[in-house]
Amino acid sequence: MATTVGLPPARSRLCGACPLGPDCFPGSLASAHLYELEGLIEHTAPAHAGSVVFRQGDPFEHIAVIRLGTVKTYAIDREGREQTLGFHMPGDFIGLGAIDDGRHPCTAVALDTVTLCRLPFRATADLAARMPMLQAKLFRLMSRDIARATQLSCNNTADERLAAFLIGMADRMAARGYSSSRWQLTMSRMDIANYLRLAPETLSRLLRRFQAEGLVSVEGREVEVRGRERLQALAAVEPASATCAGHARSEAA
Repeated sequence: MATTVGLPPARSRLCGACPLGPDCFPGSLASAHLYELEGLIEHTAPAHAGSVVFRQGDPFEHIAVIRLGTVKTYAIDREGREQTLGFHMPGDFIGLGAIDDGRHPCTAVALDTVTLCRLPFRATADLAARMPMLQAKLFRLMSRDIARATQLSCNNTADERLAAFLIGMADRMAARGYSSSRWQLTMSRMDIANYLRLAPETLSRLLRRFQAEGLVSVEGREVEVRGRERLQALAAVEPASATCAGHARSEAA
């Protein structure tokens, strides 16, 4: 059974030296404002794979930035089906989707060892009203989440979705100082298939074809991108087909 992340109220003045740098809220603040924000931050104890950060329906009190590890968010529909919504890495914020309703619309669970920096939302929002740079950062984070969700809601083919996922992972790894061509997946193929709205068999077949075409090499959870330019071209759909309106194209079954 999944356990909930422990949250001791330890606080420290370490944001200035944090390796997340400008990817985090503090990275956009002057030192005087940074000190004020640091007073609100709670550093969580390490949570292991399967630990729940928050559950769908929980009251919304905090937003959190991932300091270490990977978090999966998913929602359960009325028929009990799970839909993977995203994979969140160091520097990503989680919990922003609960701002409007006051309750979390999804569950967040650790995929490996995870540590978080939590901020009480009301106090953070009050600070943002006095700090334009902090407010702008919050808006950019919300916009980024919307953009990622929109990409998957469009009528892209299975090939395009997988190519976009691989390129997106490569870019996110590079932004965090890791190799953009070779990395270890923390999520399962079942989770990836669910996230891409594909049947697991479809994902496996696509990966075999991508390997046969020299686009990627996959061994277990280790992925190596070998044909980035071709994947990039495949992921970049034409404007007419990138819109979320229009006719749906058939997906390989």
